[in-house]
Order: sequence, then structure tokens, then C-alpha cells
Amino acid sequence: MIFLFSFDSNSPTPVVAFLSVGSKAAGLALATRIFTIVFSCVKPEWHFILEIFSSFSMIFGNLIAINQTSIKRILAYSSISQIGYILIGLISGTIDGYASMTTYLLIYTFMNLGAFACVIIFGLRTGTDQIRDYSGLYFKDPWLSFSLTVCLLSLAGIPPFAGFFGKVYLFWSGWNQHLYLLVYIGLITSVISVYYYLRIIKILTTRDGKDISIYVQEYIFSPLSNSTQILLIPTNLEFAVIICVIASIFLGLAMNPIINIAQESLVSSTILSVS
Repeated sequence: MIFLFSFDSNSPTPVVAFLSVGSKAAGLALATRIFTIVFSCVKPEWHFILEIFSSFSMIFGNLIAINQTSIKRILAYSSISQIGYILIGLISGTIDGYASMTTYLLIYTFMNLGAFACVIIFGLRTGTDQIRDYSGLYFKDPWLSFSLTVCLLSLAGIPPFAGFFGKVYLFWSGWNQHLYLLVYIGLITSVISVYYYLRIIKILTTRDGKDISIYVQEYIFSPLSNSTQILLIPTNLEFAVIICVIASIFLGLAMNPIINIAQESLVSSTILSVS
């Protein structure tokens, strides 16, 4: 299960963002095929191993993230906990479990990349990724603060954002397969994640002038020009943030159709594999 820890939090932010999504998607796809086809005859053994990995990922990913002072490292370590949640769908071993895993991975891609994109934008404009340096950003750049807030709340699984509905389906699929311990661990660690995500949001919205960081006080939208016209033209990165924010808000409203599509695809692929 090397893919669970396949990033270095000291790497450049775009690299960490890619590894936090790309390696996990590829690793889960490979693991699903291997465990369900090659090792289907020893299901109890690999179920037990994956349950251990899932538990450790959820617990230690969140506990380590609490003590981080860099928002990039928080997102990096929280991605370890996210993979623990996703593994519940794989361990359940049912069509519903695989569908919920696939759907949550889709939602996770948008909300995680959206959060990293906000961090990259702030880093390019200020040169820092320390949480304390985001202090008061809401009053200097409301749109970037709002976008980061939406992505973080979705990652935390706060309703009515898409991450909440994705976790509900994952935990429900695990509960139906009697994975009670994993579901309880997932619920408890989700509460822990709410703490450090809300801590970031609180810093973003601080009103006290003396607490506003020097980076935010000197914050500028574009180092190239102070022209309002340039500020209104979204860059490719800002456009990606818009897409991720929209997905983090509205994908939850379309969960049933997405789940149904995933289930139909899985059933079709299963039939083709058998034939």
C-alpha cells in the first residue's frame, strides 16, 4: 500500500496536489482489480489487511494534520486520512461499495484540487503557505477566501457540500457490510478533521487589525499590474478554482444519478470480466 504515503509534503505545492489525487486514483483502481480478480479466493485475508491500513490512515492522517502550521502540509496529511475513508468502499466488496468509492474519489478530486489551487494562488502572490499568514485574507480577497472555505468544508464533510454526501454513501456501504469499527473510526476522525479545517477558516476571517498578517496587508491580486481589467480576467488556475467550487457545492445534489451511473458501469464491467 505504498500509494498511501507516496508524496513528500516538502515538495512543490503542484506536485503535492497531483500526488494527493493522481497516485491515489491509480492505486485504488489497480488495487480494486487485483483484490477482486486475482486474490478473490483469499478475500478474508486481504480484507483484514486493508481494514488495518484504513484505520491507521484515518487516525494518523488526521492526528498529524492537527499539529501542522503549513496549510500545504495539512492538506497533504489529510489526504492520507481521505484514502482511509475511500478504502471502506473497497473493503465492503459490493457493487454499492465500489460505486460509493468511485463517486467519493470523483468528489475528492474536485474539492482537494480546489483547495490546493487556492493555496497555490495565495503562495504565488505572497510567497508563503503558513496558516498564520492567511490571517484576515477574507477582507482583502473575499473570492479566494470563499473558494478555499467551500473546498475545506467539503473535505471536512460538512453538509450541504458534496463531501458530506460522499462520506454518507461510503459509511453506509460499510455499515451494510458490518464494518462497524471502520465506520465509527471514520465518524470520529471526521470530527477531528472539522477542527483543523475550521481553524483555517477562522484565521481567514479574523477582523482584528493587529492580527492581520503582513502578507495580507501587502497582498496584491497581480504582480504585473494594478489594472482593474487584468484583475477581472481569470487565469487558468482561477478558472479551475471556479470549477472545483461549483463541483464541491452542487455534486452532492446529483449524488443519486452519479451513484446509479457508477453502479451500472461496474455491473457492465463485471459481466464483461466474467464472460
